[in-house]
Amino acid sequence: MTMRKAAPVNVDAMLDDLRTLVDVESPSRDVDALTASARTVAAVIGSRLGGRAVLVDSDAGPHVHWSGGGTPRVLILGHHDTVFPLGTLARRPFTVEGGHATGPGVFDMLGGLVQAVHGLAALDDLSGVEILVTADEEVGSRSSRALIEERALACGAVLVLEGAAEGGALKTGRKGCGTFRVSITGRASHAGLEPAAGVNALVEAAHQVLHIAALDRPESGTTVTPTVASAGTLDNVVPAEATVVVDVRVGTADEKERVESAFAALTPHVEGALITVQGAVGRPPMPESASAELFALARQLLPGLDGTEVGGGSDGNFTAALGVPTLDGLGAVGGGAHADHEYVLIDAMEERARLVTGLVNAIREA
Repeated sequence: MTMRKAAPVNVDAMLDDLRTLVDVESPSRDVDALTASARTVAAVIGSRLGGRAVLVDSDAGPHVHWSGGGTPRVLILGHHDTVFPLGTLARRPFTVEGGHATGPGVFDMLGGLVQAVHGLAALDDLSGVEILVTADEEVGSRSSRALIEERALACGAVLVLEGAAEGGALKTGRKGCGTFRVSITGRASHAGLEPAAGVNALVEAAHQVLHIAALDRPESGTTVTPTVASAGTLDNVVPAEATVVVDVRVGTADEKERVESAFAALTPHVEGALITVQGAVGRPPMPESASAELFALARQLLPGLDGTEVGGGSDGNFTAALGVPTLDGLGAVGGGAHADHEYVLIDAMEERARLVTGLVNAIREA
């Protein structure tokens, strides 16, 4: 099986739509901006595919849902929130130059949304296809997770339009990821007059950082990385409070359980100190087995296409954990996610749009 001839995909039209989306800034947690963005996403979908995209309100901002009708068979999954604050566009406007499209959110992940819409527009029949574009992926998908899981189970296959991995590879596996916050309460005292009367939260934090870092198991795909720490108020006061923030990535459900149990079991080393732990591995791992069937279809359509496991998480982690076949990294080929040099390779846009066309056909015919 290779990609069939389908209706042509117009790259200039894709770039026009990409500009339209980028020009409406959509920072996570800014509900007003996300409302404007959701309306724009819905308008682009409606103009290219027909029907009506519905805005699903949430406390994080509106999600966008569109259905081609009929029995659900495949879910196109993405998000329209970005990590860039309002005002970024004025400093870094959408630009097409030297084979690259640049601007806030082009790679993560507005380019993928545009490619998906144009890939679907090449189909004569859109029955069985759904699109869900969420408003809070960059901040944990708390308001959208239940809807994502509901539509994934209903459809039975998920194509995630996050940006491709290095070299254009698809993302066939993802680590589970989470953030933990360890808060330490001690007791303040004068560091010169009565140091022994205090309980030094900073010293306790130092013990905890070493213990936490030792939870790392890179040979099992687990990284436990203390990333932010704070303590103290003045240079002559024994610190009464300290916090340590820890980034966690795990490759298996067993490692998720081990690390979460270890954080729950943290105990003080300094007499009188108290420890409170918040957080969890919020996104479960996406095992490569979840993508195997769909990746095989993709390689039949594009022989030589590579797949790789990556450390970052996406909403595909949630759908894969349900046992729903999930293939990620189908979006833009480019790089620089979350950075000022973010870009999309224009020459790859047509092929990636047509890959969506081919995969949707293959899934519906299976």
